[in-house]
Amino acid sequence: MVKETPGRRLKAQQTRNRMLAAAMALFIEHGYGATTIESIAREAGVAVQTIYFSFGSKQRILKELIDVHIAGDEDPVPTLERPQVVEALETEDPRRQLRLQVHLTRLVFERVGPLLEVLRNAAATSGDGAELWEANKRQRLVVQRRFVESLESKQALREGLGVDRAVDISYVLLGPELFHLLVSERGWTPQEWEQWVYDGHCLHLLGAPA
Repeated sequence: MVKETPGRRLKAQQTRNRMLAAAMALFIEHGYGATTIESIAREAGVAVQTIYFSFGSKQRILKELIDVHIAGDEDPVPTLERPQVVEALETEDPRRQLRLQVHLTRLVFERVGPLLEVLRNAAATSGDGAELWEANKRQRLVVQRRFVESLESKQALREGLGVDRAVDISYVLLGPELFHLLVSERGWTPQEWEQWVYDGHCLHLLGAPA
């Protein structure tokens, strides 16, 4: 039995990171369907068996890439428990809450937006990844509902707007589909997207211009 040492652990992590980086580059350049385990192994300079041993499947590689890039690190801390999110939810000013929420979402999309588009296309064209895409949508709805409920607790929602409809509005405005359309396809800067989405939240959720 080979004893695990810090040097071995570091080498294993570096190999894993190299495989993930190779997969990310290939997914974004060629799409999910055209990227194979063999091409990832070739790009990373490892054996095909190493990819299978480390991840098990192409879908698991994509999931790990998305999870890590959404969080920005590998710490297993749920989104709603992360310090920046807690700060946004606990602020007393509804507009500051929205500003922080939209800003945090922009940072996430700058890291993971292309990967989410890869996943969305994979789910739509081949069905592979559909379960993962649906799980991602459910997670986003949970987060949006928590932020809307925070606004409701502050009595900040505009008159006549219910929580469910407010969640729908926020879910659409903060969706990766809209970010991809405006930033990747139409050439908006992420900062322009952020300001426009913040303005939209203030108008449609709070009932007043930003």
